[in-house]
Amino acid sequence: MAVVAWRFPAWSASQRADYVRAWSLGTLRVAGLGFNVQGQARGHGTLLIANHVSWLDIPALHAACPEARFVAKADMLRWPLLGWLARSIGTVFIERERKRDAMRVVHHVAETLQQGGTVAVFPEGTTGPGPQMLPVHANLLQAAIAVEAPIQPAVLRFHSPTERFATAAQFIGETTLLQSVWRVLSAQGLSVEVVVLPAQATAHADRRALAAHLQQEMQAVLDRA
Repeated sequence: MAVVAWRFPAWSASQRADYVRAWSLGTLRVAGLGFNVQGQARGHGTLLIANHVSWLDIPALHAACPEARFVAKADMLRWPLLGWLARSIGTVFIERERKRDAMRVVHHVAETLQQGGTVAVFPEGTTGPGPQMLPVHANLLQAAIAVEAPIQPAVLRFHSPTERFATAAQFIGETTLLQSVWRVLSAQGLSVEVVVLPAQATAHADRRALAAHLQQEMQAVLDRA
């Protein structure tokens, strides 16, 4: 927190990325998770989309693409310490139940992409159990389509020696953050795999058709796991 408050703003983009990657890998290590990434994030003006399983998704994706700024639900702002840290490193918060706020975020993401920034979103809108993706919402994809920025899918899978999709990593239903943290810390042999797929062009794309296509590609990775 001290580093973020006093040193982070003065660092160059590459310095911030190096530290974000180191912090993210450290978070996964402290939580007892192994980490593996396949493929390479494109970065630079790309919308990175991923399936959503756990609060651990953010450090896992930051370990693979540390320059990404996340779009997250405004509820995260109420999380002790984590909400402040997320806001301080550039997270964009959205109140999904307010349509006007969604439009504000779409415009903000489009501007960031046009300026060469990388933005990461969870287009399912909430966490799922892992093996099966929830419907991909097309709204935030419009930000990339509007400025013809590429979209790159990434697929996260938490697994253990006994489970292809580890239940300890699930953050669904009435599970609280503290309960989820305890389950993760108590788990044995938990690992997260990030599969980064090729980026796709968005010029003249229909957002709903593109959302369906991306979901199909990402689900295929989970089915093959």
